[in-house]
Amino acid sequence: MKIGSGKDYKHLSEGDIPVFGTGGFMTSVNDYLMDGESVCIGRKGTINKPFYYSGKFWTVDTLFFTHSFKNIIPKFAFYAFEKINWLKYNEASGVPSLSKSTIEQIETRIPSISEQKIIANFLSHIDERIQCQSKIIEGLKSLKVASCKKIFSRELSFKDDNGEDFTEWEEKNGGDLFDSISNKNHNSDLPILAISQEFGAVPREMINYQISVTDKSIESYKVVEVGDFIISLRSFQGGIEYSNYKGICSPAYIILHAKVLIDNTFYKYYFKTDLYIQQLCSKLEGIRDGKMISYKYFSEITLPFPSLPEQNKIANFLSGIDEKITIETSLLRQLKLQKQYLLRQMFI
Repeated sequence: MKIGSGKDYKHLSEGDIPVFGTGGFMTSVNDYLMDGESVCIGRKGTINKPFYYSGKFWTVDTLFFTHSFKNIIPKFAFYAFEKINWLKYNEASGVPSLSKSTIEQIETRIPSISEQKIIANFLSHIDERIQCQSKIIEGLKSLKVASCKKIFSRELSFKDDNGEDFTEWEEKNGGDLFDSISNKNHNSDLPILAISQEFGAVPREMINYQISVTDKSIESYKVVEVGDFIISLRSFQGGIEYSNYKGICSPAYIILHAKVLIDNTFYKYYFKTDLYIQQLCSKLEGIRDGKMISYKYFSEITLPFPSLPEQNKIANFLSGIDEKITIETSLLRQLKLQKQYLLRQMFI
């Protein structure tokens, strides 16, 4: 197996042959460097994510490609490359880099052709299952986004347990439904919550969020109850966060607590919609990088207020999609762990 270097493609015309860089597909041209099965790996930058391709392609000069295979199946070579910790062979102190000679000098155990075929086919089946599982998850996420859009724009409606239409939605100002609370009645014995767009409000240790705080500063932290909402410095980008945990958080955050009977989960989804985020953006104040939405401005924004039974129906429907996403994501994680385990066992 030999290692080839990519070249500049700017002199080429547009075509149907893919050009690959360290980040994957870049564009399409009318000429190729390689025609056949190959394993590509970054020369500079992303050096730890090899990928397999079969067919005509071009690569830029930051990407190596394999060719002229002898006594080794290209797909097996790809899985052997996946097993290698390429960062261990980094040759630069700045941007990670590999050289052709380094790649060619790495030794790995190569079984017979027949065993290579078995290993490559088996791992290929797992990869296909991983790709299928990823598509299932993306499909569910798209369904959730589309469902939220239709539900909150009233394109999709629900019926009550008797099959009848629910009453028309009312509208209430945020201040009619939520109070801003600042409960500091704690002994600093509650978990400190990290507030993020990715995870919502969760204990810091759950996401390995490390920021040192003094005992004195914790005394000023606010108590967050299960079901509370938090306006953060990034709410204008990703909406208002929801807490499934009781804990404490920095006094910089605005804590919202329902003042009337609502389904908190219904508003958890609504506060993350593009429609609501656009309304938040119109209420920006401050000049800092993370602009804060004040309670006063939050309280002036109108919110949908369906009947409680309809809120429950909508919350249960969207929660069902989320539960399915969680299950499928867990299965995807298990498949990836299984693949990593097999790679370790097959390439000891």
